[in-house]
Amino acid sequence: MRISCGGSSWGGNTGKWDLLLNNSGVVAMHMALTHLDTVIIFDQTEAGRSGYRLRHCANGSDSSCWAHSVEYDITSNTIRPLTLKTDTWCSSGTFLSDGTLLQTGGNLKGFRKIRHFRPCSDRSCDWNESETHLADKRWYSSTQILPEDDDRVIVVGGRDSFSYEFVPKSNANEGAFYLPFLRRTHHRSREENNLYPFLHISSDGNLFIFANEDSILLDYKRGKVAKTFPRMPGGGPRNYPSTGSLVMLPLDHANNYQKVEIMVCGGAPSGAYRAAHDNDVFMTGLSSCGRMVITDTKPRWEMEELPAPRLMSDMLLLPTGSILLINGATHGAAGWDCARNASLHPYLYKPDGIKGERFTVLRPAEVPRVYHSSAILLPDGRILVAGSNTHPNYIFRRVDFPTELKLQTFTPHYMLPFFDRKRPTNLTIESILGSATVRHREEFRIRLRLGRRPAKVMEFHMYAPPFTTHSFSMNQRMVKLKYKRLVREEGGEVVVTVVAPPSSVVAPSGYYLLSVVNGGIPSKGFWMRLIRG
Repeated sequence: MRISCGGSSWGGNTGKWDLLLNNSGVVAMHMALTHLDTVIIFDQTEAGRSGYRLRHCANGSDSSCWAHSVEYDITSNTIRPLTLKTDTWCSSGTFLSDGTLLQTGGNLKGFRKIRHFRPCSDRSCDWNESETHLADKRWYSSTQILPEDDDRVIVVGGRDSFSYEFVPKSNANEGAFYLPFLRRTHHRSREENNLYPFLHISSDGNLFIFANEDSILLDYKRGKVAKTFPRMPGGGPRNYPSTGSLVMLPLDHANNYQKVEIMVCGGAPSGAYRAAHDNDVFMTGLSSCGRMVITDTKPRWEMEELPAPRLMSDMLLLPTGSILLINGATHGAAGWDCARNASLHPYLYKPDGIKGERFTVLRPAEVPRVYHSSAILLPDGRILVAGSNTHPNYIFRRVDFPTELKLQTFTPHYMLPFFDRKRPTNLTIESILGSATVRHREEFRIRLRLGRRPAKVMEFHMYAPPFTTHSFSMNQRMVKLKYKRLVREEGGEVVVTVVAPPSSVVAPSGYYLLSVVNGGIPSKGFWMRLIRG
């Protein structure tokens, strides 16, 4: 582990924090980046007064008179209110191939709701609720886009819902499918509810599911468990309310995208929720991380230690292929007022580094971000950080962790101006279909500009922006592309021929941020759309 302190105003190699807005309007319980450079932020609808009162409302005492969702415009640094009709408390989501955000579940009247938000350039769009409903209640469930022709999504788990189902249904009579694994990993007596199970599509098209300490590979087409993995060591459960976090390491063309490795970090020991909720005893969080290649013949966990105990952190894939851990706390568990000692220092993790030296401790935040906070990667390489509310309603005074509406960014060191001389700029995509749209398996060209000669190592990364809530970035995915030719033209332009991912199993159809990494320094992200060949 390395601890970097930095002394310059730019934060040396530890990054830089900036305040964007003092009032985001609503708590960022949920957050997602759209391909039109806006961010959808929303909370629960029953939270009472938020930080943004709707203009049409004369009586401000009603919860419906206050916004519970907003759209943040990155370019103008402004927000506009959106309208949610049913409660989205602890719901889930994913992007469809056309950039529409599909959003599922919630609480009470939102249990079985399906919602859509389709981004628009004139900022007139809003939430729409589907006339169809989920088969089971989905409170604290997770979603995953599937490699199917019809934008099919699987919804897994939820409180007292030991099943999965699909959106859309294959026929009018299709309901939910019982999954014994979810019941087996559920421990009501200890409040280890295996909520928000971690999901990812593996290289064989099956669904990896992680719940508390256990994981399986589900053949969802046949409704059978294809593989059971070893129990994760490390001293306790990882899903809500213990709330560790998971990330799938970037898929690489070098092994034909066949190697799939996941990483799980942090969480809380068994009994932590009960101790905090019932007795105000805040147990030390877990400091262990585990990596497992789920495609190995005999998968096993390789463990290592975080710089400090941590729970409720967001784990984000960065344009470089490194991983950022940000937000969270060191003691307690998730839930109303169940955690103490905010984790202010982000951690940078380099997967290819020497074990024991892969973590770097970065410049700390001044604003605690604990329960109901979130973080996402922006197109320009900054990390948008928002939220934190340990209370059922918005409370701003006389509590350990007031409701937090400040909107901030954390800028990793490599995005600071000092590195601009190495940074690829002016990215454009030249493809058969045009409009930065590429088919699977298609060769396309990236045109860019470099201030100096290309570094010995240049990489081309596609990143699928996730839906983030409760420390899980659903559908987060990065693919390292193969390139075949690199030509430096007169005037400093570089043209690179790149090969798109081979299938929707590797990279589902949809919008991606393309980054060119030159000797470890990434470009700003460029939006591209991947469609079926």
